[in-house]
Amino acid sequence: MTSTSILMLLAILVYLAVVVGMGVVLAKKNHTTEDFYLGGRKLGPFVTAMSAEASDMSSWLLMGLPGVAYVTGLADAAWTAIGLAVGTYVNWLIVARRLRHYTHECGNSTTLPLFFSNRYRDEKKLLSVLAAVLIIIFFVPYTASGFAACGKLFSSLFGWDYVPAMIISAVVIVAYTTLGGFLAASTSDFLQSIIMTIAIIVVFGFGISNVGSFGAVIDNARSMAGYFSLTQIHDPVSGTAAPYGALTIASMLAWGLGYFGMPHVLLRFMAIEDARKLDLSRRVATVWVVISMAVAIFIGVIGNAMTRVGSIPTLEDAETIIITIADLISRHGVLTALVAGVILAGILAATMSTADSQLLAASSSASQNILKEVFVKDMDEKTGMLVARATVLVIALIGMFIARDSNSSVFQIVSFAWAGFGASFGPLVLLALFWKRSNLPGALAGMLSGGVMVFVWKFLVRPMGGVLGIYELLPAFLVALAVNVAVSLLTAAPSREIQEEFERVASMK
Repeated sequence: MTSTSILMLLAILVYLAVVVGMGVVLAKKNHTTEDFYLGGRKLGPFVTAMSAEASDMSSWLLMGLPGVAYVTGLADAAWTAIGLAVGTYVNWLIVARRLRHYTHECGNSTTLPLFFSNRYRDEKKLLSVLAAVLIIIFFVPYTASGFAACGKLFSSLFGWDYVPAMIISAVVIVAYTTLGGFLAASTSDFLQSIIMTIAIIVVFGFGISNVGSFGAVIDNARSMAGYFSLTQIHDPVSGTAAPYGALTIASMLAWGLGYFGMPHVLLRFMAIEDARKLDLSRRVATVWVVISMAVAIFIGVIGNAMTRVGSIPTLEDAETIIITIADLISRHGVLTALVAGVILAGILAATMSTADSQLLAASSSASQNILKEVFVKDMDEKTGMLVARATVLVIALIGMFIARDSNSSVFQIVSFAWAGFGASFGPLVLLALFWKRSNLPGALAGMLSGGVMVFVWKFLVRPMGGVLGIYELLPAFLVALAVNVAVSLLTAAPSREIQEEFERVASMK
């Protein structure tokens, strides 16, 4: 290993030591399972905002999004980012405050599945268990994509074998998450969002300097057919442009619908200490998301220009574009090697900030919503904490097993899991919060139909191509919404108790 590699690795190790240290320190504040899974509802506005967005963006921001832009240009990446930016803002605007009030009023619900059961007075916990199963189904591969991103980073940069590198990264994530729970995950996510920001700004600036100017980057993009267009997409094999129609644009914008059903984002809304500070959180979160996604997309465009001028080779795996640029930065001396280490720590931060939240959401579903609510209802707090931590470990092991394939695409895995949550939970969250007539049968039918339709559209309908080749989230979301409304109207109205609780929450400011 060269001295440059050692310096980069040193910067990464310091960062990893800090986040594990956070887990050790904050472990002392976890006295109950509510503390472990929701931080005792004590998050401040800045931690709420930045941890929500850092946990949302994941390695997709620093690997998936630039990788797509690097290969095919603006269309796919930009329309996806626009949908996500709008979804972020609307979710904070209409969902955050109502969900914070409703989950507290409704049995002090500490998980999303528990809120569903409490909201609809589901005494058999069918809704809670179904939601928990869906969270596990979609979050385990999502977590695996994070582990895979870490493995790719160390493998491509230091020449390490992929599997051991992936396992070491996963062990660090599991360590501080198991120790510190939600509070450690949220606090470290706040730190990680700062490091992610530094990483993309440094890479952006260096890339432009390397190519020569921002104008040179734009000229390179415009020289390729469809690359710099929002209505065409570049085909890197033939060098030609293909139409990017309105239906495809709509399906990419549909990424924004996913926010209404993301458990790890919604948990931040539930955990803020003062609901009146959510307006500040919304502004901070929206500004950060818009800027970070725009910069990430242009890093892909800049990377393509760097390849054209010969600064970096043509990438076999486009998702390693930032890693490749960081490696180039490191060759200019001791200071730049440390800077490159910070950039790589940013990629780890993006990955870890999502993986820790996913591990907590999946483990809470298994330990709280399935084991405790169904099988061991009299579980004490001490046992509950042990079960919670053990479940994090088990789910992490499953994620590591799935992530053993180094050829898996971060973007593709994330897009499928995103569709799963968006369609299963998004319509249900909106109707539970804003439609008094929504009832238990409608909630069950809507959630199940949304989850099933994601699989049906992804594997049976979408491969047919043509107008059916759209992103599975859009049709699945619409089906789940329609089924929930139809079944609710065809079955008995909610009890007076449920309706009065709804009206009480609706009147809260």
